[in-house]
Amino acid sequence: MTDRLEREETAPPTTDGARPGSGPSAGWLRRLPQAESSSVLAALVVLVVLIGVLQPGFFNPAQLRDVLQGSIYVALAAAGMCFLLSMREIDLSVGANFALSLIAAALLMRSGLNPWLAVVAGVALGALMGLVNALIVQVVAIPAIVATLATMQVFRGLALALADGQQVTGLPLDDSFFTVVGGTALGLPAGVWVLIAVAAVLTVVLRLTPFGYRVRSIGSNPEAATYSGISIARTRMAVLVLVGALAGLAGALGLAFFTSGDPNVGAGLELQAIAAAVIGGTPLRGGSATVFGAVFGAILLGVVASGLVYFDIPANWSSFASGTVVLLAVAVDSLLRSRRRARRNEFGL
Repeated sequence: MTDRLEREETAPPTTDGARPGSGPSAGWLRRLPQAESSSVLAALVVLVVLIGVLQPGFFNPAQLRDVLQGSIYVALAAAGMCFLLSMREIDLSVGANFALSLIAAALLMRSGLNPWLAVVAGVALGALMGLVNALIVQVVAIPAIVATLATMQVFRGLALALADGQQVTGLPLDDSFFTVVGGTALGLPAGVWVLIAVAAVLTVVLRLTPFGYRVRSIGSNPEAATYSGISIARTRMAVLVLVGALAGLAGALGLAFFTSGDPNVGAGLELQAIAAAVIGGTPLRGGSATVFGAVFGAILLGVVASGLVYFDIPANWSSFASGTVVLLAVAVDSLLRSRRRARRNEFGL
């Protein structure tokens, strides 16, 4: 099933720019549960059950909500990273973007601006930082990973400078922004519902729109994409702006939950986002991606980190455990793909 989906994703475009079989009659919604994200979802369920059986306290609803809450920011960044990885690109500045957007929104709130307008400005700033990355890549003609490695330091330095190296406090916590966005709805944090909505929209964009087709085509074969008239520069610029906006949105949700601005927040978030996307089934070779898989991958990393606490394992081992999970996920994915290729060759497919 995964191979068939991959073949459809790399098929030539139709006259309207969409890939064949992308209409409602193609049964895309029917195939979605069997897509790449099903593997990481199954692994996530097994891991939660295993930890819960060994440590029953892990099944506490409050604990599970905390895991989801802590995974929102990585999941949003990973959802955007899927688009970049699908194009064989990487943005290393999303963690610093997250911090600077959060700090900017917090400072605007403290200065008296309406909190809702402040967070809109924070999201817009995130998109602007994505545009800065895109312009540097385009004008200087360097890979995105190099450009964003530099802007990561610039954005983080700005966050520290604007906050004077201290937390930004004194925010209007009685405002509806903090009570609504920082609260819960139907038993789940409000940010989780925002994440679900964003993931659903991005999945539709990636799978069913000409823009999503262009993103995947560039990753599958850049030369062929250029020959077919796809502008790599414009597509890359749009994706980098999207990734920046998602980092800004994560900053807004983080500010609603933390109720203060910490310029050091989000350190290492970019690597966690890449790891979550890879665990979720987005290959580094480009050409395909799964947004919900990346979201599940982020939650899985959150479960691993939380599980370490329940087993009294020092927090210093968290990065080691996360890295091990990534290696296992990549190894299993590579093994399964090799077996499928061998099976197709055996039957002459």
